Amino acid sequence: MITSTSKKILLLFISAAFLFSFSTTKAYQTNFSGTWALNESKSELGQFGGRAAPSKMTVDQKGNDVTFTRTGTSPDGNSVSTTETITGDGKVSETTLSNAGKKSSTLKWAADGTTFTINSTISIDANGQAFTVTVVENWSLSADGKTLTLDDALTTPQGDINIKAVYDKQ
Repeated sequence: MITSTSKKILLLFISAAFLFSFSTTKAYQTNFSGTWALNESKSELGQFGGRAAPSKMTVDQKGNDVTFTRTGTSPDGNSVSTTETITGDGKVSETTLSNAGKKSSTLKWAADGTTFTINSTISIDANGQAFTVTVVENWSLSADGKTLTLDDALTTPQGDINIKAVYDKQ
């Protein structure tokens, strides 16, 4: 009788471990690494046109952590480049911006590992004017890995802005 009970308990633990392994393991994680060029004709950039999104991005992904170098044009027409690393562990990553601002971001992978979302708060204090912008960026990659899409929702003091930026792998 002890042997039968022991077998049942062992079978219960093995079954639980087997089922638990499926619920916590990602079968696949998309790798977004590469150099990406903005495809304005496929993007929806609104009234800001090409200034609404970086013209070029370099992405370096190591596990859940992602480093971005974004290059674009500032409102005054100068070339601007920023680099930031955001960890995929849910902790806040801080970046100092060139325009007297600070950016706080978190990155969260989707359960299936194919997409991620970056939630950012940008605090800017320029020329005595302080304001905050919140950004939600949803990143997805095409099945062939050649097209990166960023669906951005921004909340600004002037109102909400939605941008879809499509990038081609270089």
